[in-house]
Amino acid sequence: MDYIERGGRPRTIAEVQQCMKGFATDANVKRGLAYVPHATDIFISPYAKCGTTWMQQIVHGLRSGGSMAFDEITEVTPWLELAHDMGMNPDAPQFARPHVFKSHLGWKDIPKGGRYIIVFRDPIDAMVSLYQFFEGWVFEPGAIALSDFAEYYLGRDDSKGSYWGHARSWWAERQRPEVLLVCFEHMKQDLPGIVERVADFADASISPEVRAIATAQASLEFMKRHERQFDDHLVRQSRDAVCGLPAGGHSSKVKGGQAGIGKSLVTDEIKQKFAVRWRDAMQDQGLASYDDLLQQLHP
Repeated sequence: MDYIERGGRPRTIAEVQQCMKGFATDANVKRGLAYVPHATDIFISPYAKCGTTWMQQIVHGLRSGGSMAFDEITEVTPWLELAHDMGMNPDAPQFARPHVFKSHLGWKDIPKGGRYIIVFRDPIDAMVSLYQFFEGWVFEPGAIALSDFAEYYLGRDDSKGSYWGHARSWWAERQRPEVLLVCFEHMKQDLPGIVERVADFADASISPEVRAIATAQASLEFMKRHERQFDDHLVRQSRDAVCGLPAGGHSSKVKGGQAGIGKSLVTDEIKQKFAVRWRDAMQDQGLASYDDLLQQLHP
């Protein structure tokens, strides 16, 4: 791989794709997916950069009474499909009940038998957030244009983990009592209200005091003050070498998270391509645009 020979990070989309092939091994992903859930288990499985870490913090706060006794949140809410590659056992006892797992899987692939929380986010915002997350970790800063990354994101096949394949798979299961669908934008607008919904879904007996603690500890201000506990440094320590990445990359997940900011950073042509991609994937589900999904999931 050219970027390894150079002693740096990928500088092209092709090199990024090659790099990410080593991120999770097929054998260990298969082991993770063989996990047999307890009925009380909660799987937090949004698409990448749609609010996964934020929801992990909410759920862990609710189940633990606000404990921050972890080095990095993946330690207490394991990433199911990456767990074995990180030396973690999904069957091991967790810090608190219920057991909670992070995932990015769609309905078809995720182990059945537990409960599932999915966060949707505007796809342009999710794409821009992933670009910013990868820049300086997975690829050299400034090496890949946002427009090129957008084209790569748009071109991902549904069978290989596209945003739209993931969204479609979970939207189809929205009537299941074990599935809770929320939106990133609604979390921004009314965090206390979303925490209430999540608490009722997880365990209706959670006290008002614990709900208030979990809400406060899921605020941007609180998570910024504890940024290292949400920065994926344990993931990087585990996966950088096998991906051929030099140490020292940065991948903070606690940013402003402004809803709609992505559209100000891309061209009208890219916006139109995202709109067409959405309609092609979701219009037959009664969702002609992401705004339609927002309206249908409005609390």
